[in-house]
Amino acid sequence: MLAEDSVLLREGLIGLLNRCGHEVVAAVGDAGALLAAVAEHGPDIVVTDVRMPPGFQDEGLHAAVRLREQRPTLPVLVLSQYVQRAYAAELLDSGDGTGVGYLLKDRVGQVEEFVDALGEVADGGTVVDPEVVRQLLRRRRDPLERLTPREREVLALVAEGRSNGAIARALVVSDAAVGKHIGSILTKLDLPPADETHRRVLAVLAYLRA
Repeated sequence: MLAEDSVLLREGLIGLLNRCGHEVVAAVGDAGALLAAVAEHGPDIVVTDVRMPPGFQDEGLHAAVRLREQRPTLPVLVLSQYVQRAYAAELLDSGDGTGVGYLLKDRVGQVEEFVDALGEVADGGTVVDPEVVRQLLRRRRDPLERLTPREREVLALVAEGRSNGAIARALVVSDAAVGKHIGSILTKLDLPPADETHRRVLAVLAYLRA
């Protein structure tokens, strides 16, 4: 079962898998179709991208986590350009931690490497790119360690529910300075702009967890 929104890459993977003796029972381009196709075909393994329609955020990886919740022994291999750290950790922790893999497209140097990883995951093994491991380990450290003392102070006041103006008055700085600090905080906490999330709230949650 293959889920990849890029038509050219999807067709290329189908041809590659067929040449290597695998049968692609279905190939889809979005997460909803992935869930439906797995329910219909009951594949031996799922290969999925992370960012797919409609939001191009983490739909493919989120779908993979849902599939593992429904069928903990279903082998899943994520093949992506990105490390989506939140759901990546959840996927790798799913089931009993076997039959799962996460490879980065740009770091697969040979076709044989991908085919071998596919076979290992299908047989119940675990294959994870070292870069994925590195980023997941970085996520487990204190997310606030990259902040300056002033940025921590600003974030603490944000967590109290204060507006930028109130923070500026408390610290005796300009509103522009507060805005600059908050922008830096969001960047250092890896919170890029997104339509579906409120970054200020996510920053507060990171502060409270730490």
